[in-house]
Amino acid sequence: MGNVVFGFGAHDGIADGPQWLRLTAQADRDGLDHFSLSDHPYLGGRLDAYAAIGMVLGRTERIAGFANVTNLPTRPPAMLARTVGTLSALSGGRVVLGMGAGGLWDRIADMGVPRLSAGEAVEAFEEAIVLIRLLSGGGGPVTFEGKHYRVTNLEPAPVEAPKVWTGSVGRKSLAATGRVADGWIPGHAADWLSARYRESRPVIDEAAAAVGRDPSEVATIYNVPGRITERPLPATRDGDGRWLGGSSAQWVEELTGAVVEHGAAGFTLFSPTGGTPDGVTLGRWANEVAPAVRAAVSLGGRSAAPVPGR
Repeated sequence: MGNVVFGFGAHDGIADGPQWLRLTAQADRDGLDHFSLSDHPYLGGRLDAYAAIGMVLGRTERIAGFANVTNLPTRPPAMLARTVGTLSALSGGRVVLGMGAGGLWDRIADMGVPRLSAGEAVEAFEEAIVLIRLLSGGGGPVTFEGKHYRVTNLEPAPVEAPKVWTGSVGRKSLAATGRVADGWIPGHAADWLSARYRESRPVIDEAAAAVGRDPSEVATIYNVPGRITERPLPATRDGDGRWLGGSSAQWVEELTGAVVEHGAAGFTLFSPTGGTPDGVTLGRWANEVAPAVRAAVSLGGRSAAPVPGR
């Protein structure tokens, strides 16, 4: 099962920047593995994901950053390769490349980006991941002649490509994830008990196996919204089966099961409304939930010690 990663996510606006910087510093001190920002460059009130990630990596020591997920149509892959290569080199490898094919095409087109069909966007998405890997790790000059992206005699950066986690939703992009990515973030905050996960994960696995990959090479990392309460909740899921949250102990039990029984590799916490968790919740996540889940997983799903909130 390997090391389970824990992080938190944000959709912060520019006005929220100071608070977000404090939260990322807290998460770094408390030992969380990653922070993430959404990437919607057509929204003027939002922080730019890659500028913000670079600043935070320069102010922290251990935590990794990633765009959850990169708006690829607005960020050409050759330049994106240079961006993540630089972030990786300066931070000691503390960056993950979150990748998406692009969804809100009306807004993307507002930025002057040529509109692609859904099929073309997925083709471009897979090409981009391949090209970014070619432009990483050193070696001789790269010439790439794709349908959507082309480079000629371009020198790779002497830095290994970061891990690539995708936000694939449709069958074609799920298959692309199986062929070329390292991780998958189920869309719409779907969790390990959802129909979306049950229907989507086999597509990834079959595509990975078809190109000779071990499907387990593609990790599943969940965006998880929910409350962490002082006392247990009478119900941790709503009538539709969506996770609501609960005490630290209830979270530990649920997430341990997700890892041991369903192969989850990591979790990114959001507030119940999908935004940034507050400082108290983030502290419980880092200091109560994450270490207890890791301890339980190491024991095969058995709790190693009492967890606060039981």
